[in-house]
Amino acid sequence: MTFDQLMDRARSLVAEGTRALLGITGPPGAGKTTLAEHLIQTLAPAPPPLIPEQWIAHVPMDGFHLANKELARLGRCDRKGAPDTFDPAGYAALLRRLHEDIDDIVYAPGFERTLEQPIAGTIPVPRSARLIITEGNYLLFHDHGWDRVRPQLNEVWYVDLDTEERVRRLIARHVRFGKEPTAAAAWASGTDECNAVLINSTRSHADLIVPANLMRSLGAPPD
Repeated sequence: MTFDQLMDRARSLVAEGTRALLGITGPPGAGKTTLAEHLIQTLAPAPPPLIPEQWIAHVPMDGFHLANKELARLGRCDRKGAPDTFDPAGYAALLRRLHEDIDDIVYAPGFERTLEQPIAGTIPVPRSARLIITEGNYLLFHDHGWDRVRPQLNEVWYVDLDTEERVRRLIARHVRFGKEPTAAAAWASGTDECNAVLINSTRSHADLIVPANLMRSLGAPPD
């Protein structure tokens, strides 16, 4: 599989001009955001025939993290990133609204990694957007309300990356955003790895597996 083949497949989702939602999933550090950003940067300047500019948008799942204050109230701060530390119903409702393709503009929340907090209304999605790429850990998960998500997505791709490289990227990301190296390694091998096991259990439900060799070739910073 090549990156050009991925581009062709993504572009084909909107061949008739209707809006399509492409999900990218995989364990923490596998490169979900990396792949999404590469696709957007490459596809954006080349819309399909009869499709206007601003035809592609990126709406990450991370904007639906519960705020730290709410995680503290629930006693889940030490498990941030687990399935029950998000708002899957809110995420599914946003995807449904995007899929309905009625509003002139839809505002989605983002996630500020330096603050480790979701920020409302930071991602504008114009009506012209035909292909919307969303990425996150639990797009194929069924517990804790996540079963509402998959029906809103036209396809879901699962990103593979060998464990050693994935964990290395993950630790580097945690350090880059403020954790001490020892704490970063502990979080990557603890909370993150528990989540990775859950996410890996959904792999067989993906429409496409993006192989590790392709993900390694993309380089780019970890998601």
